[in-house]
Amino acid sequence: MSMIVKSCKDFVDVLASKAPVPGGGGAAALGGSIGMALSNMVGNLTVGKKKYADVEDEVKALIDQGSKVINELNILVDKDAEEFEPLSKAYGLPKDTPEQAKFKEETLEKCSKNACGVPLDIMRKSFEGIKIHQRMGQIGTLIAISDVGCGVAFLKAALISARLNVIININSIKDQAFVTTVRTEMNQLLDEGSKIADDTLKLVLEKLNK
Repeated sequence: MSMIVKSCKDFVDVLASKAPVPGGGGAAALGGSIGMALSNMVGNLTVGKKKYADVEDEVKALIDQGSKVINELNILVDKDAEEFEPLSKAYGLPKDTPEQAKFKEETLEKCSKNACGVPLDIMRKSFEGIKIHQRMGQIGTLIAISDVGCGVAFLKAALISARLNVIININSIKDQAFVTTVRTEMNQLLDEGSKIADDTLKLVLEKLNK
């Protein structure tokens, strides 16, 4: 059964169990989706208000962008589980003969590369969501500005959590050119995304404390 269509309680119950999926990657994607939804809520509360008429079109565009991020992160909840299954099976492959050992090594390499692609995608989508929050924090309605802060905090957590899931997979990859490329993008997303998220949280607090 798809993880994303489970009830919140069912998802958390399975997450807390010893079941192999969902894990940290799926939780990161779902957390990011929840965070993105908070920005969209602020946007929907902004649209139609005379006070924000001059930014209404931009807010609507942010809502559309946010909806795409939500959908993509929801898909990644299930995709993370899908990519982990073949990796889990690869670890159980026999290696009693040179041929078996070679096949297991090649299979683990391939599956590890596929598995690290999902959390990297979660990082990319979380980064997109953080940038949307940045602008929503600047122009969204003040009556719900705290939710921009809550949303961007979720997305920063998703960014950090997904990075950990990238690292655990690339640690077993022998293709160093691949590892270097992934690490470079991963660190850039984390550094830039965290800074934007922190700046957005600071802006939210400034608006709340006026």
